[in-house]
Amino acid sequence: AGDEVIVTAYSWSSSATCILHANAIPVFVDIDFATINMDVDKIEAAITARTKAIIVVHLHGLAVNMAKVMKIARRHGLKVIEDACQAHGAEFKGRKVGQYGDCATFSFNQNKCLCSGEGGMFVTDNEDILNKARMIWSFGETRTPTEKRDYHAYALGWMYRNNDLTAAFGRAQLTRLTEYLAIQRENAALLIQELKGVKGLILPVEPAGHRANHYNFTSRIDVNKLGWSGHPARLRDAMMKAMNAEGVPAGVWQHFILPVMTVFQAKNAFGKGSPWCLGKKVDYNPKRFPAAQKHTDSHFGMTTPLRAPNGPETVKAVAEGIRKVFEGIGELDVEKVLSAK
Repeated sequence: AGDEVIVTAYSWSSSATCILHANAIPVFVDIDFATINMDVDKIEAAITARTKAIIVVHLHGLAVNMAKVMKIARRHGLKVIEDACQAHGAEFKGRKVGQYGDCATFSFNQNKCLCSGEGGMFVTDNEDILNKARMIWSFGETRTPTEKRDYHAYALGWMYRNNDLTAAFGRAQLTRLTEYLAIQRENAALLIQELKGVKGLILPVEPAGHRANHYNFTSRIDVNKLGWSGHPARLRDAMMKAMNAEGVPAGVWQHFILPVMTVFQAKNAFGKGSPWCLGKKVDYNPKRFPAAQKHTDSHFGMTTPLRAPNGPETVKAVAEGIRKVFEGIGELDVEKVLSAK
């Protein structure tokens, strides 16, 4: 209780609320705008005497630079937890994510690359961590489903059990995961090729040594190149509505950076200021995370067009719709589009 855990300032809320579940304190680090992942060069500045772990999020299926993360973690004696919920099959330097840190998590919910409808998976090659995980997965009992239960709670636990039906479906989907990921990469490569050179459009990147799974094809709008001087989110929202009208299934994945969310701003997760009252003052001023905010205000993304059974025909139709909106930006009445029902 009161320990600090470093995490990215931009992700799904549970990447950081899981820290609160352990009565620990999230410490946010800004993102690298190009990759949308945590800026690994800013991790060390966030480490204090109370820091115990780093949660790295392989966002939208692109791995974090794990070589740098692990070097920092080992130097300071920190655990590394990989949030690979969107990153099934993604690689860094030829090695799949989930194998670098002390443990990792994957999600299997309805829109993930490996889908069982709901649920997820925890992985580790550390026997001690594995045994601790087993203690909390079923009400603090320590017996597995194949053993006779004594219904004795040996520790504080939750109900994290999966069910047989979704597990069976997930195992079946696993046999096709390689095929699905190959389709996503092919579709993403074609979409990037079709959209290269579009003025004001910032396409996803794949740095050297990385192999993305393209869970979500996330692009950004360079409002300056399009001559827009207002709030970037207003132009983004208007252009997205225009893209939707052209049949492009684009959407905003996150409207808020994590530090501005009420659950963190209130600093009162368990009442009486806990867990923040147990540690030193932590600054969640959103101005400390400019890259995350810039991304939040300018991004749009989509998953469906890249997924099986979609192929080149769908990808080219989507690209045509995006190009039409960007190339016709001079005809877009932002205020009229946003006020329309």
